[in-house]
Amino acid sequence: MIGEDIALTLKIVVAGGFGAGKSTLIGSVSEIRPLHSEETLSESGAGSGPDRSDAGEVERKTSTTVAMDFGRITVHAGLSLHLFGTPGQDRFRFLWEELCDGALAAVVLADTRRLEDCFAAVDHFERRRIPFVVAVNRFPGAPDHTEHDVAEALDLDGGTPVVLCDARDRASGKEVLIRTVEYAGRMHTARLLAAVG
Repeated sequence: MIGEDIALTLKIVVAGGFGAGKSTLIGSVSEIRPLHSEETLSESGAGSGPDRSDAGEVERKTSTTVAMDFGRITVHAGLSLHLFGTPGQDRFRFLWEELCDGALAAVVLADTRRLEDCFAAVDHFERRRIPFVVAVNRFPGAPDHTEHDVAEALDLDGGTPVVLCDARDRASGKEVLIRTVEYAGRMHTARLLAAVG
């Protein structure tokens, strides 16, 4: 078949707030041992995240990503995704520009207990016109909201997908990535057609 020996590698950025599950998602789907740039949280580092007394699982978090996470997954023969996880703390946000350079699309991981923590990522990808999917990581005991509720709360552009997931589960994470690639493909095709039409 034509093109059957062509290998395509796509870059996907995984972003979201502190403790939303970015490292967990990349680790659960990666077929290679993921690269993590984790450091132990200091008292000052803990203070730059959310209010840890109200953050549930986050209050037990002992480390944080300080540069990036990296993983790789082969979706099917000839198509692999390189996953780059951004640091979640505000003080490391200067790294986002470099990590997003050349990205096909992004996943914004959201925690419904702290939905406001993903506003910065949503704004960043909207400004840069990088297609993204919001993946709601379903933490035990977190408020149960519908995809529509989350889209409204984040004031997403119409058509931006919101999916429910469990970042610890490989199948769930893989489904998020497939939806992301499909959505990005539709968005890039629409932009190309608009440019020539």
